[in-house]
Amino acid sequence: MPKFPLVAIVQMRSSEDKVENLELSVGFIREAAKKKSNLICFPEFQMAYSPESQSANQLSEIAESVNDGNFITTLRKAAKVNKISIISTIYEKSNNGSDNRVYDTVVLIDSKGEISSVYRKLHLYDALGFKESDKMMAGNMIEKPVKTSVGNIGLMICYDIRFPEMSRILTVKGANVLVSPSAWVHGVMKEEHWQTLLKARAIENGLYIIAPDQVGNIFSGRSMAVDPFGVVLLDMGNREGMEVVELDKSRVQKVRELLPLLKNRRTDVYGDNISVFS
Repeated sequence: MPKFPLVAIVQMRSSEDKVENLELSVGFIREAAKKKSNLICFPEFQMAYSPESQSANQLSEIAESVNDGNFITTLRKAAKVNKISIISTIYEKSNNGSDNRVYDTVVLIDSKGEISSVYRKLHLYDALGFKESDKMMAGNMIEKPVKTSVGNIGLMICYDIRFPEMSRILTVKGANVLVSPSAWVHGVMKEEHWQTLLKARAIENGLYIIAPDQVGNIFSGRSMAVDPFGVVLLDMGNREGMEVVELDKSRVQKVRELLPLLKNRRTDVYGDNISVFS
């Protein structure tokens, strides 16, 4: 038996066919279970790649609900059969009247097939020539971390990683692992930003970062796992597939004792300046 909990990280190139991507996902789940993984993490846009030419209406037709859509229902069955927790992503129907935009949603499914958390992407990628808000709606809530066999997991999605307030809030609420399913678009300095931001979020909060990424199409790959001291445990480069990493939960406590950034915060002063964030 493994000494520490195992996390499987999937780096995939989603096609525009959600049925094909679902079949691929179930295959990865079976493979992760055979390797005794406690948790498998998929990237953003696992359900399907949405090319720039695809309209909001067309994307809305692909979208499903969390509770009774086929995509999550199938993954819940796979979680139960294979006794493994899953972090999955879908385009979620918003049911907002005439607004046909969808939510970019991550769903945490436990090893019994039950839904533990649903997080809708807070920060939409309206930057560097992209405008996700044309097709997607922003969520309005940071979900509480969820206790799992791997650790207390806080959920983020891709562009969220650029906003340190969010990872700090999740940390203060008890997270010792942040999972950020991503579809990081390649471009000038983009891989450098990706690596730097993931390491920074891990170091400043003293926790693990798990960041499965899309590869191919317009995406950069480089799925990563970073430990609480900023040590890169995994960098998948540009290859498709799945890798497994061990998470030593005691490492979080040890690093936080040696580098007590959370204890050394000056919250007595920060409160006087909180208006600068609004």
